[in-house]
Amino acid sequence: MSSRQAPDRAAEQWAPKTELGRLVQEGKITSLDEAFERGMKVREPQIVDMLLPRLTEEVVTIDLVQKQTDAGERNRYRVLVVVGDEDGHVGLGVGKARQVRDAIEKGVASAKLNVIPVRRGCGSYECRCGQPHSILFAVSGKRGSVRISLYPAPKGLGLVTGDTPKIVLRLAGIKDCWSRSDGSTSTKLSFAAATFDALSKTISVLTPDLWSR
Repeated sequence: MSSRQAPDRAAEQWAPKTELGRLVQEGKITSLDEAFERGMKVREPQIVDMLLPRLTEEVVTIDLVQKQTDAGERNRYRVLVVVGDEDGHVGLGVGKARQVRDAIEKGVASAKLNVIPVRRGCGSYECRCGQPHSILFAVSGKRGSVRISLYPAPKGLGLVTGDTPKIVLRLAGIKDCWSRSDGSTSTKLSFAAATFDALSKTISVLTPDLWSR
């Protein structure tokens, strides 16, 4: 629905609370991939701000959620946000609040904490250009009733998928991809989460030797 450059955070205004945060602030870890290789989990959004300064964010949906309580009907906004640098990193998050702006901020922070690396390449037998425009092999993801399978595609094909997966793939830096999906794909949250789950498999199924290449 909307996209903008994520704001930079001044390092001197941030007091890290985790070991990874301290290592990043001290300059001992300079990339998010290095942190993942060490098996360190991102628990502070500022870590992503420092390591991925070109990160952008996009709001996918804004839904009004109503809940009946003893005090009456309670309304809150639920916002689905995707963040990515269009260069092999993407995150997905949900924020809830009474005000839309607060919900978006919570969604962005959640998405940053969920950022993952995405292994890209040219896995299509029709292309073999060697450039990181697609994925290396077929992967599948699931969320709720939604299932999606992603397949390597030749350069120039584009993203052959629904509008919601396109946002996730584009921010991850995937430019060409075939897909097949089924289930309640009209539910954008489930569709986006299934796509995110599929992309996470591009790293999780790799051996340490292949990851280090």
